[in-house]
Amino acid sequence: MPELLVQERQSLIRARLEAEGRVMAGALAQLFGVSEDTVRRDLREMAAAGLCRRVYGGALSLVPPDRPMSERLVVAPDRKAALAEAAVGLIEAGMTVFLDASSTNVAIARRLPPGMRLTVATNAPVIAAELVERAGTEIIVIGGRVDPVVGAAVDAKAMRDAEALRPDLLVLGACGFDAAVGITATRYDDAEFKRFVAERSNSVVAALTNEKIGVPTPYPVFALSRCAAIVLEHDAGDDALAAIRRAGTRVVTAPSPEGSGRRKDT
Repeated sequence: MPELLVQERQSLIRARLEAEGRVMAGALAQLFGVSEDTVRRDLREMAAAGLCRRVYGGALSLVPPDRPMSERLVVAPDRKAALAEAAVGLIEAGMTVFLDASSTNVAIARRLPPGMRLTVATNAPVIAAELVERAGTEIIVIGGRVDPVVGAAVDAKAMRDAEALRPDLLVLGACGFDAAVGITATRYDDAEFKRFVAERSNSVVAALTNEKIGVPTPYPVFALSRCAAIVLEHDAGDDALAAIRRAGTRVVTAPSPEGSGRRKDT
């Protein structure tokens, strides 16, 4: 690649952050043919401008406030598939499982083994569509007006429908996460719906991409201490792992998207 100007490098970095959710300084240095110090300087400037969040070895995208489900589905699919591989290990045959609106939960729906006897309830049409022809799976669709940003029904009608359920397991969709606050949402109605279903579920778990960790969104949903398990990426930071363990919550670590290893519990 020919030598790029600072603005050109940072534009490319922003594009990669939008597509993948994170960047690594070493990989960018190789791509641009510059030193890692140069890339780190770019990332510091971008973080100071509010364009990313610096982490050890690279940077994470900031959680977009209202990105529609259709856009979230195409971001970091390999990483979400790895999280799904780990999360599916928490689901047992015979369960009634609520899959909350989440692009990662779409990946979980796709990863459920064919023929696994389950009842799956969801308020997200895209999740229902993934499972409607899945042998052995009974689908319950929560109705109501579909919020195009959430990608699901979260209104009063949806809450009345959900009132009839007592899920064995809720796989909660997380817009943001902070150890002190817990799982958070970007929209008030979505937070209300998530909390309503969580309080009616026997067990609650959530799968988190790295860029959501330490970045709470405006509306709290569920405390970390009340989650049975949190599924994290293989390279989640040690601070996040330690905070979750201190809360007494089980940590399940996903395999690397590039590898074939299985999940690990810690």
